[in-house]
Amino acid sequence: MKRIFGLLATGLLALSIAQPAFADTDRTFNDESIYDLLVDRFNNGLGTNDTEVNAQDPSKFNGGDFAGISNRLEHLIDMHFTMISVGPVFKTASYDGNEVLDYNEIEPHFGTTEEFIALIDEMHANDLKIMADFPLVGEVNDPAVQDELLKSAVQFVSDYELDGLRLTKIANANTEFLNNMIEAVKEANEGLYVITNEQSDAAFDSVPAEKQSAAIQESFVQVDPDTSSLDQFSNDDAGKLLQFDDLTGTRFTYKMVELRQFPPTRWKVATVAQFMLPGVPLVPYATEIAVNGKEAPESHPFFNFKTDMELQEWIGDLNTLRNDSDALRTGDFKFLHNEDGFVVFERSNEDEKWIIALNNTSEVQSLEVNPSELGEKKKLRGVLGQDLIKETKDNQYHVVLDRETAEIYLVEDDKGFNTPYLIASILVVVLFIGFLFLVIRKGKQSRVENAVNQEK
Repeated sequence: MKRIFGLLATGLLALSIAQPAFADTDRTFNDESIYDLLVDRFNNGLGTNDTEVNAQDPSKFNGGDFAGISNRLEHLIDMHFTMISVGPVFKTASYDGNEVLDYNEIEPHFGTTEEFIALIDEMHANDLKIMADFPLVGEVNDPAVQDELLKSAVQFVSDYELDGLRLTKIANANTEFLNNMIEAVKEANEGLYVITNEQSDAAFDSVPAEKQSAAIQESFVQVDPDTSSLDQFSNDDAGKLLQFDDLTGTRFTYKMVELRQFPPTRWKVATVAQFMLPGVPLVPYATEIAVNGKEAPESHPFFNFKTDMELQEWIGDLNTLRNDSDALRTGDFKFLHNEDGFVVFERSNEDEKWIIALNNTSEVQSLEVNPSELGEKKKLRGVLGQDLIKETKDNQYHVVLDRETAEIYLVEDDKGFNTPYLIASILVVVLFIGFLFLVIRKGKQSRVENAVNQEK
């Protein structure tokens, strides 16, 4: 029954969106959304590579491998990310792959070269891009070391059909060397994205939007916050990594639990902000189960797929909206309201306009939006809660939101009745009545059969 209504709701959502222009060509890094995992902590697919593995010790290898990722590919597909980051995959002394021992060898705990290639191929077959980390270890400012690092990076992206490379541990590397490496790997692998998880003046395709990410965390970790730090968002942030919860620091859930907040609610409102504000969303593994942890290795638990995954579907819906809308990915951004936890902003381009409302307060909030902001004869169609807002007699659009909720509105022409939506709504009712009829009929048949059996 739950599955039936889920499918019907998805159909209604599609019918309620009025044919926006969904471009699927000439996409850039600005159009991506990234799921960031650690191979060792995601899923154990094979026991044959579990040498000296201790799943009870968070500081040791826990058994995750390439085959495990492949076995959980449907889980990744369901969240509709465009790119999966698998972290460092080289032979390493640490479970997170950062203590590289040999750039020319794949970590045996993770699998073989053939298994890594098979994973990449499977990702591509399912329209998923894949990115790996390249940590810079050694005396990075030594010319001889730089030469070896550059050669290893070029060989790596030549051997494997990766879509992205993230350079990490770059603090001691000078800008000239980084630019040389970026240029070399891009020549070796045409179309490769090269990003970093640190601030840099080098020619990376993307760097973290640290202040903006911190602003989301501060604004949504608790109820009734000061959200003025969100004012710093602008169109210039479109290509920067937005990662208010990441694998190198304290998890978002830990901070909210410290403040005695309810994680699912906090996460839902915060992720709407992350996916709808300018930036490229980067989400660490196990966010969908609101994983806790103050620091590594506590913040890197082995993924428990038996845990309730309320956020998996939520993130999947947000990704779907963002993937299908140029305006939500790269459109113009403008605040309509931002005060004490109640935030309303606009994303738009020539083809479509969206209004995103976030009520991170302890009370119902409302905002009057003037028709001059939306155009004549418009309506606001909510795609998360199926809310519908039309212009009222006072010539205003009243955006009203319950406490600790968010809604994403598509601005549509108001042409009166939405015939497809009405048909779909009627269909839902008819199917529900039909389902009840079958249940009642089945119950009657069972009672008759029981009575006959008792008489016998």
